[in-house]
Amino acid sequence: MDIKAKLTERFVKYVKIDTTSDPDSTTYPSTHKQFDLAKLLVQELQDLGIKDAAVDGHCYVTATIPSNLSGGKNAIPTIAFIAHMDTSNEVPGEHVKPQIISPYKGGDIALTFGPVIKMSESPSLEKCIGHTIITSDGSTLLGSDDKAGVAAIMTAAEYLLKHSEIKHGDIKIAFTPDEEIGQGVKYFDIKKFGADFAYTIDGGMYINKETFSADSAVIDIAGRNIHPGKAKNIMVNSIKIASEIITRLPIHMAPEKTCDYQPFIHPIDLNANVAAAKIKFILRDFNDEGLVVQKKILEDIISTVSRIYPEAAIHLKTAPSYRNMRKKLEANPTILERLDSAVKKAGVNLPFTPIRGGTDGSALTEMGLPTPNIFYGGENAHALTEWLSIDILEKSVLTIINIAEN
Repeated sequence: MDIKAKLTERFVKYVKIDTTSDPDSTTYPSTHKQFDLAKLLVQELQDLGIKDAAVDGHCYVTATIPSNLSGGKNAIPTIAFIAHMDTSNEVPGEHVKPQIISPYKGGDIALTFGPVIKMSESPSLEKCIGHTIITSDGSTLLGSDDKAGVAAIMTAAEYLLKHSEIKHGDIKIAFTPDEEIGQGVKYFDIKKFGADFAYTIDGGMYINKETFSADSAVIDIAGRNIHPGKAKNIMVNSIKIASEIITRLPIHMAPEKTCDYQPFIHPIDLNANVAAAKIKFILRDFNDEGLVVQKKILEDIISTVSRIYPEAAIHLKTAPSYRNMRKKLEANPTILERLDSAVKKAGVNLPFTPIRGGTDGSALTEMGLPTPNIFYGGENAHALTEWLSIDILEKSVLTIINIAEN
């Protein structure tokens, strides 16, 4: 079985299916088009011979590769591999046109519609000279986050089913919607799913046992509109108030000024007119206590701005998104040891590195299903300059197979 060819074929097919999630939707999943990919995956799993492959009303795809051990399914713990089907709404995700560069010879990559993937901004490209690289044409994202993970799991499943000499216990598979908007496992029933441990395949060039802890925040501003010719001592301009708040955010806590374990406060959306404004933020810190500090920073800014605009009503609301999974994963060292061993057996030496983001594994770990993360070999997620190395994604498939055998 040519793993690399299978991966390329699957990945190119999957990214052409628009599965953009919508943070403003009131439905679950947030966009019905995510079912398009879900139904395709169920059919492909059934074609591989997996009888219980199905998609439910929440757009969760689940399936089981049965144990081939003489001791049956209870001989060893049940493991699972999980990826999400949706893509970010931050840049267009419809009509993706994958561009295959094989072999990649090094240097910057100029995309058809203008963006340039710069080696200086993607240092991992230097490690990928000679690889097969896939990008979009520059008018959309690529969708490797996380259709690369979907393709890896599907290809590993096919390999394991074709190679019965590789002994393994029950293996669960799940594909989720709405991960990009922090709702990926909102209705996921881990007890019914039946896994003891799980791994997401969702990110970058490293393996991960820790993520940010995350909250969302919304500031609502109520001002007062009136004809500008009659506005003196009456108008309260919500646009100016929103600008005051954003200007007062600590510059050293902006995403573009932080790295490694440094936290950030990030305004992601502003909807404003004279009468009213709404600012949406994401708050990130590797320590839960840091989120309390960030909320206090916003409260202090609001207090200061309220003294400047006493006629305005300014309200802050925060909500938890996910929490750092490190402590709960380190309490289950076997799952991390198996991951480290499987990666090395696949021929790569990748350290555990913190994710400056989150995965479904963050929430699943908190819910009681320990779920670290496996690399997929891509960078620049949520951007027009997103790219993927199929060669490194192949190593991800081998890691999945090695974990199953381990």
